[in-house]
Amino acid sequence: MPPEITLTDAEDDAFRKLLGEGLKGYNDEAIGLHDRQELQIRITDPETGKPVGGLVGRTSLGVLFIDTVYLPKSLRGTGIGSHILAMAEEEGRRRGCSKAVLFTISFQAPEFYKKLGWQVFGEIAPKPPGATRIYLTKDL
Repeated sequence: MPPEITLTDAEDDAFRKLLGEGLKGYNDEAIGLHDRQELQIRITDPETGKPVGGLVGRTSLGVLFIDTVYLPKSLRGTGIGSHILAMAEEEGRRRGCSKAVLFTISFQAPEFYKKLGWQVFGEIAPKPPGATRIYLTKDL
């Protein structure tokens, strides 16, 4: 009997973990290297102690992946974004990474990243217009 195949828009952390662990196992077997590590930089409100922004990424096989960067409006333009990105890059180097990769959207922060030495290596311009995904890389 063939397996059942289902399409859904429901989030399922256990399913995401199953796929991630399966792919990690395949990669580890193929390459023989187990160097994946998560990376988080939290920006915390000093009065409440609650996170208000930061950076989430990971390192794997010599590459630093920046997955999400968010700063509340009140912190943009203060230098904190540059600081946390530099922290992530330095941690990537410390972990043996020689390259870094991220993507942003045309209305988000492409010029911010370019100013910090990141270079565009690809773009995807879907419909609707104005939401171009911009892929950037940087030598560490």
